[in-house]
Amino acid sequence: MRAVLVVNPKATTTSERSRDVLVRALRSEVDLSVRYTRRRGHATDLAREAAEEGVDVVVTLGGDGTVNEVVNGLMAAQPPTVTGVPSAQRLPALATVPGGSTNVFARALGLPREWPEGTSMILEGLRLGRSRTIGLGRADDRYFTFCAGFGVDAAVIHRVEQARRRGRVSTPALYMRATFNQYFFGSDRRHPAISVERPGEQTEDELSTVIIQNTAPWTYLGEREINPNPEASFDLGLDLMAIRRLRVASTARTVTQSLSRRPDPHGSQVLRLHDVAEFTLVSARPQAFQLDGDYLGDRQKVRFTSIPGALRVIC
Repeated sequence: MRAVLVVNPKATTTSERSRDVLVRALRSEVDLSVRYTRRRGHATDLAREAAEEGVDVVVTLGGDGTVNEVVNGLMAAQPPTVTGVPSAQRLPALATVPGGSTNVFARALGLPREWPEGTSMILEGLRLGRSRTIGLGRADDRYFTFCAGFGVDAAVIHRVEQARRRGRVSTPALYMRATFNQYFFGSDRRHPAISVERPGEQTEDELSTVIIQNTAPWTYLGEREINPNPEASFDLGLDLMAIRRLRVASTARTVTQSLSRRPDPHGSQVLRLHDVAEFTLVSARPQAFQLDGDYLGDRQKVRFTSIPGALRVIC
């Protein structure tokens, strides 16, 4: 079995020594080539090249951003079928070693948070040929694995990325401060500008922020799951939760409901849609936009599509 390991050398929870341990472990099971990313977007190129070479598995060592880039590289590697996307059986399988600060995608697949335990499970999966096929989301022409955001949550991610470029460490406390500052000082809470358009359905408008999920949870606060759309699944379409007006009391209630051990966000200011095949978000003014925890700039319109059975993953 041929495999390529795509390594983000800036992964926050691994060292050069731990990478060497991982490489030796993987080489005990597969014919392995190791390739390092050098810039943002490089993992996409490396994954596409690996798929075009006909490898069986692409393994990632990095965070959710590295996984997202690799998935986009794999999906771009072969001509689409009549359904508009490559067949999962014609692409290499994906194995994800958690190496970032949160590792939402790996944990959603049932992998442990720490890379040594995650590596052990992946080695077992490779040995036993254990995999599953999952659906992906697509926003315009880019794929995502677990979440997207349009509005406040994407703006928070932008703030965190700016802080990290100044040398700050990614911690739950940093995200909490960024959320507080964005909510109270960075958002136009009185004039909701976003609409959700669906084929054959009435438009939902006057929305302040939108969270899209391809699986649950949406993210983690340390060990605690945050679950605005608890029924989201890799095996179904996309789930959406939007907040109409960012009033302090109702927004705090929605956040508390999402953090509950039995999450069920609801109320007059909450819109939730489950298992949706496609929809478009349109805004009267530019909104921050993120996929899988990476800020991708501001947009006024994004079309979302669910892509079922898109990718095989080692689990």
